[in-house]
Amino acid sequence: MTDYFSSHFKLGILGGGQLGKMLLTETRKFDIYTSVLDPSPNAPGQFACNDFAQGSLQDFDTVYNFGKKVDVLTFEIELINVEALERLEKEGVIVYPSSKTIKTIQNKAVQKLFYQDHNIPTAPFSRYAYVHEIDTALAHESLSFPFVWKSAQFGYDGKGVKVIKNYDDLKGLPEGECIVEEKVNFKNELAVIVARNPSGEIKTYPVVEMEFHPEANQVEYVICPARISDEVAKKARSVALKVSESFEHVGLLAVELFQTQDDEILVNEVAPRPHNSGHYSIEASYTSQFEQHLRAILDLPLGKTDSKAAGVMVNLVGAEGFEGEVTYKNIEEVLKMDGVTPHVYGKKTTRPFRKMGHITIVDASLDKARQVAQKVKSLIEVISK
Repeated sequence: MTDYFSSHFKLGILGGGQLGKMLLTETRKFDIYTSVLDPSPNAPGQFACNDFAQGSLQDFDTVYNFGKKVDVLTFEIELINVEALERLEKEGVIVYPSSKTIKTIQNKAVQKLFYQDHNIPTAPFSRYAYVHEIDTALAHESLSFPFVWKSAQFGYDGKGVKVIKNYDDLKGLPEGECIVEEKVNFKNELAVIVARNPSGEIKTYPVVEMEFHPEANQVEYVICPARISDEVAKKARSVALKVSESFEHVGLLAVELFQTQDDEILVNEVAPRPHNSGHYSIEASYTSQFEQHLRAILDLPLGKTDSKAAGVMVNLVGAEGFEGEVTYKNIEEVLKMDGVTPHVYGKKTTRPFRKMGHITIVDASLDKARQVAQKVKSLIEVISK
């Protein structure tokens, strides 16, 4: 086994945002040498790594030249140059998750076709090369309202997704490739994080429940464990494992799911990295998702995924009507509460719905944790100075 600890081994991370910053907490714990590439000179992760380089994650030469200097390369965001990853793999650099995995996941249309090909349950969909083709489909009655529009590429954090209820909702959509999904009548939005290392060891975290902001299409609360039956939880983990095995991924795979009114489980989409749905694990689990990602990509034994307590995560996003240098109102009041831990990501400026941090609430009682989370949400405000 490679000597990763206090050695000359170098781990490269593409992206130095909040996910990279939290992953770097674990690399510092193990004293693993890290290099980070990010387009922003103010990236939150720049202060926690050994080497920081500023540059585009979508430029072939930038990603390739960065990757040549490390032993293992991973990432915190999917919007990266896959061709550079493919070249690096051919030249012996280990890339986890692989370029093959990320290439499939980057394009939502390709991702959905992958589910079809592997008999993975997912919502019915249509693929369009241009958004104006949706008008034609509606005119020919091969498509009807309501439905969910998703940009095939470059969607994240609630961007690139919209529920379309009428023709007015189609106005202003980008013209490029997209998919249209049948609107699922679901009881719950769930998620399962799967960890897998190159040796084939695989573990799942408990099923979590996600509550979304009705306007921003962002997660407001993540609740662990999900308030579902054991039978539904078992089914959700089984589907997530099938997705993981189909991708043959290495690292973490966050599988977002719908629980239908008939308690069927459908795959919404996946993320091949640490994910918002797993932030609760830093305080509530025996092994945080960030430590687990590190263990997985370095082919170390995977850690215990059980929870030590019930956990609820509250996203801190920029308040509407505020843009500029950030301030966190009432954070001192939140710090007075038992079992409450704020995480401030280090972004200096706020704007409406921008992810600025999160707060985790842990308690022996899930009901109590959820009540405290509601109080935290009502107290803290992310505004500008």
